[in-house]
Order: sequence, then structure tokens, then C-alpha cells
Amino acid sequence: MEIINVNLKNYSYPIYISNGILANIGQYLKNHLRSRRVIIVTDSNVSNIYLQKVENTLSKDGFVVNHSVIKAGEESKNLDTVKRLLEECFAFGLLRDSAVLALGGGVVGDIAGLVAALYMRGIDFIQIPTTLLAQVDSSVGGKVGVNLDEGKNIAGTFYQPKAVFIDTSVLKTLNRREVLGGISEIIKYGIIKDESLLDFFEINMGKILNLDDDMMKYLIKRSCEIKSDVVSKDEKENNIRAVLNYGHTIGHALESITQYKKYIHGEAVAIGMYYAAKIALNRRYIDESYLLRIKNLLVSSGLPVDYGNIDKYEIVEGIKHDKKNREGKIKFVLPVGHGNAEIFDILEEEILNVLN
Repeated sequence: MEIINVNLKNYSYPIYISNGILANIGQYLKNHLRSRRVIIVTDSNVSNIYLQKVENTLSKDGFVVNHSVIKAGEESKNLDTVKRLLEECFAFGLLRDSAVLALGGGVVGDIAGLVAALYMRGIDFIQIPTTLLAQVDSSVGGKVGVNLDEGKNIAGTFYQPKAVFIDTSVLKTLNRREVLGGISEIIKYGIIKDESLLDFFEINMGKILNLDDDMMKYLIKRSCEIKSDVVSKDEKENNIRAVLNYGHTIGHALESITQYKKYIHGEAVAIGMYYAAKIALNRRYIDESYLLRIKNLLVSSGLPVDYGNIDKYEIVEGIKHDKKNREGKIKFVLPVGHGNAEIFDILEEEILNVLN
């Protein structure tokens, strides 16, 4: 069992990482919740595999459990879903000391977290991420929210969970595409904070892609350590936390333009990381060999680096809605040397220059 603490003073919480923790999760939850009345929010994919298992172990440990299943996919990440879930929380009799448990990937965690933040002005929230991407990124840090037609994660807030439970055994049930989406975010951590992660990937790529348990535990732990450290210093993204959005500026625009149907999140981020690195090269923050290393690492992982035939002017328009932007200026996270990144003001011409 690995335990990482996210240090946020009164809102601090642990991240538990273990193979098989779902089997006795109720024993741990007793230490983090005020009440035994909980609702599990999950999706139509995860419910078929893990919902009964989690409900059974919670019931065995004295919890009063209900659940709500949303349709799997980004299309559920909207205010209509939130409204329905809030009404179900009330119908189930959740009170201010009750809890919402998010059992699923990033979409489930984002929606369930927003529901927990809104219901009775905030009730307890637990993250149980079941995708690699959620385990290394979205379940940690307290960002919750939903999409509007105009853009990704426009309606949301910061709401920290009481604990995060990461069971590495669930990775075996993921499809290949979802695994690669998570690997994209881990590569991001290597580029922005820890070059040794890139070395680790290059040496162990075969084992990683085969989901070797020791490899995955190390990568998940190191990713959570990096994110926890950044979040602890800047919980609400006033400054340095924005570096965690490397690749996301173009990535979010691509997701929104294609209505979340062409790329999963990690794929869009991979494309965004490559083009952001090209901007960094043009500014001479990195050299040609490092750009090639980033590209080769993404490609050898099975991730895309090209956005196809989407109009580049449409991408720039999408970027203008990015939440990092301030006073009309486009903000971009760019690699600066190896294993480091910073936030810069970028001109539209610079973006258009690197896009196809």
C-alpha cells in the first residue's frame, strides 16, 4: 500500500494506491466519512464490472448505499446530468453529513464532484478512479465541473475529496485506447516536472504497455506525487498550478471542436503537447533534439501527434475560450529545457505558424 498526502491544511487528504483495495474499501472509508449513508455515481461501462462489488463491500461494513448510473462518455458531462443527480440525492435522503462516491473515470469524477459541491452547499466526496487517466490526474486536485456547448469544463469549481482510492488491478479491464490516454498524462508530468520519467518510459516501454503492476504502481505514485506537490502550493490555479495544463490548451480546443467524438482526452492532450513543444522550439526554449524526443515518445506509446484536417483558424478560435487566458491574452504552457515548463503569453500568429 502506497499513501500520498495532498497537503491543503484543513482540506488535506490521502491518496491510497494498492492492488485490490476495492475488496475492502469500506474499512478505509469509515475513517474519512461522517455518515454511513452514501450514493455511488458511476457510468454504464463501469457499473457492469465494479458497482456490485463496491456496493457489497460497503453494505457488509454497515453503509446504507444507493447508486446512480450515467451514460458513459463526455456527452453526459452537462448540467442536465447534474440536475438529475441532485434530485436523486434528495430522493435517497442524503443529508449534510452524507457522501457522494465517484466510481469511474474522469467524466464521472468531474460530475460527481460538482454534485457533491452543490448538494446542500457541499457534502463529503470520495474519488475511486477506474481509468489510468483519472488515477494519475483528474481524481487528484479537486477540479470538478461540466461542459457547456461553448467549451470544456466551463461550469465548475474547486472541491477537494476526503480521500482518493486507486486500485491498480482495475487497469486490466481497460481497453487499449483508455490506457494510452492515461499514459499521455504521465508523459506530461515527465515533460513539465521530472525528466527521469521520460527515461523510465524509454527503457521500460514494453512492460508499461503490458500494464506490468510494479511499473504502473511506480508511474501512478510518481504522477500523484508531482500533482499533489503542485496543488499543495497553488490549490486554485492562481499561478503555478497552470503548468499542469501542458498540452491542454490545444487539446481542449480539439475536443470541443470535434464535439468529444473524435479524440478521447489523453489523445487530444498528446497532440497539444507536441504542438506546444513546436512553439517552444520556435522560441528557442528547447532544441530540435528534445522536440524529436517528445514526438518519438508519444508516437512509440501509440498516441497521435497530428490533428488531421481540422481548420487551424477554428482551433485558434477554440483556444480563445481557454480558462487560463487573462485580459484577452492567450496563455500557453511551454517546455523550457528538459523536465521543466512555464506559462507564457502567446500570439495567435505563433500558434498558426506551427499548425499544419
